[in-house]
Amino acid sequence: MKFGFVKVAAAIPTVKVADCKFNAQQAETQIAIADGKGVQIVVFPELNLTGYSCGDLFGQQLLLEQAELALMQIMNNTRQLDVISIVGMPVIVNSTLLNCAVVFQKGKILGVVPKTYLPNYKEFYEQRWFAPSTAHPEDTMVRLCGQLVPVSSNMLFETSDVCFGVEICEDVWAPVPPSSLLALKGAEIIFNMSADTENICKHQYLRSLLAQQSARCLAGYVFASSGFGESTTDVVFAGNGLIYENGTLLAESERFSFKDQLVVTEIDVERLRGERLTNTTFAASVRMHAQQPARRVTAEMVTGRDLMLTRYVEPHPFVPAGGALLDERCEEIFSIQVAGLAKRLVHTGCKTVVVGISGGLDSTLALLVCVKTFDKLGLSRKGIIGITMPGFGTTDRTYNNALTLMSSLQVTTKEISIKDACIQHFQDIGHDMSIHDVTYENSQARERTQILMDYANKVGGLVIGTGDLSELALGWATYNGDHMSMYGVNASIPKTLVRYLVNWVAQTGVDVLSRNTLLDIIDTPISPELIPADEHGNIRQKTEDLVGPYELHDFFIYYFLRFGFRPAKIYWLAENAFRGTYDSTTIKKWLISFYRRFFAQQFKRSCLPDGPKVGSVSLSPRGDWRMPSDASAALWLKECEEL
Repeated sequence: MKFGFVKVAAAIPTVKVADCKFNAQQAETQIAIADGKGVQIVVFPELNLTGYSCGDLFGQQLLLEQAELALMQIMNNTRQLDVISIVGMPVIVNSTLLNCAVVFQKGKILGVVPKTYLPNYKEFYEQRWFAPSTAHPEDTMVRLCGQLVPVSSNMLFETSDVCFGVEICEDVWAPVPPSSLLALKGAEIIFNMSADTENICKHQYLRSLLAQQSARCLAGYVFASSGFGESTTDVVFAGNGLIYENGTLLAESERFSFKDQLVVTEIDVERLRGERLTNTTFAASVRMHAQQPARRVTAEMVTGRDLMLTRYVEPHPFVPAGGALLDERCEEIFSIQVAGLAKRLVHTGCKTVVVGISGGLDSTLALLVCVKTFDKLGLSRKGIIGITMPGFGTTDRTYNNALTLMSSLQVTTKEISIKDACIQHFQDIGHDMSIHDVTYENSQARERTQILMDYANKVGGLVIGTGDLSELALGWATYNGDHMSMYGVNASIPKTLVRYLVNWVAQTGVDVLSRNTLLDIIDTPISPELIPADEHGNIRQKTEDLVGPYELHDFFIYYFLRFGFRPAKIYWLAENAFRGTYDSTTIKKWLISFYRRFFAQQFKRSCLPDGPKVGSVSLSPRGDWRMPSDASAALWLKECEEL
């Protein structure tokens, strides 16, 4: 298992109702293709060896015998392959007929999982032919294809890489699905073989159901449903192949296809384990349902091949997909920021806020949040005091954008230059102004913060912080300078998302003049503007030249903080996500930089001002991230160097 990934597949073969030999050949072909693609576990639809829609033919001894012969044929012809296969067939157990999933590998049957919930309503009549799994004790055995094998719906299959369980179709529609209990007993991936009939709106409901179940179980979920060839006397089967990971759809089949399909992707089991480790509710549920242990079967998982990811790795994990979803997510995020600030203003009784406006992205977003908050509270925008504080590195572009935006948004505008104060300060501490070092830069940041704090005291207002999550992770802030405020509205907004939020407001919530200014701010290079501009008046100090591309750092932040992935895995994922954008050397360089900065700068995060949590990642020392400021980065840096 490379970095926790298990390659799985949902197979949807063409079937012929009651033609077991044909169906066995189709299954063999799919198993061989799956093994060739490096698939480790493949699941087929419900009763795929006979066809689901046989009706009263399930009472025919010949059909049942042929189904067993078909299974023997498949096992004999695939015994040289490594893949674990799960096929569907009727199995006689103690004079009752069960609707079963048979799990086998290399000619050996590992176990038989019978269906628990048999639908007997509307178009379904399964209780006419089958008995439920509860008809037999947990320790039941059956002789199948000459092998004595366990039969149970409470069965886990354990390999060196993953523990998985199986349920069948209707089971997942039950109020308490077997998969819920299997997950609590250790199953990390659930395989569901189904014969899902189609009708209007059912597919969307099914997708929602599977997404929810995989999320509740903190598990992978692989669903394979009957397709072309099943009887259409009364119903139609569309051939749904769906693979989820903790609520996220990874891969899906083409519905209503007339051809065989094999839906292949990788489930990140390590990621699921990390989720379960940090989810105390999951642990509590495990304890609550520990009284009935599962039957456990061991299996071999072959992982000798190089893993080539087929699933998409999103290079910008904090940014939702485009279109309506992006608009919806931006609106939600912006609303959380507004609600957080509104509560603070109502609680303190403040009707005045002070914001430092640089003409950059972060201060722009903070200003937009203030404007929306004041509008919703029915307060005059004149209570928003935007202060632009030009210094030695301020360019005409950012200066003019700051003034124009404050004017068009109709907030109170003030301009206070920091040049003379900084010159005096340099004289006081004996610093040579021609030396543009950390003292030169940080003195300007602290001077600006002093102005904001003192002016807020003067007018009885709150200083609104503008720093974002990415800057906090990298420590790209001056301690007790722009690091400090009275409420930080951007504290859990990563830099890659800030740009999208500002653009969303520009397109949906402001006048034309403000929109034009916002769009120019979006196009302006990110810079603290603490170093004088070049001879052409352009920004000389570009942040991403110094600390690295923010899209890389946000990628690192997401997988480091959200899932606790090790450097080697983050590096490998980044190679997949940014192929064609950054080479491996560049990714490694900035990954090392990220870990160095993250560990060294924790002291700044340990004393952050209040601010609202927006997404799944936050660095608040009172909430999501508690870390000693003197923790060693040695383990992480050593692995980085060895990449």
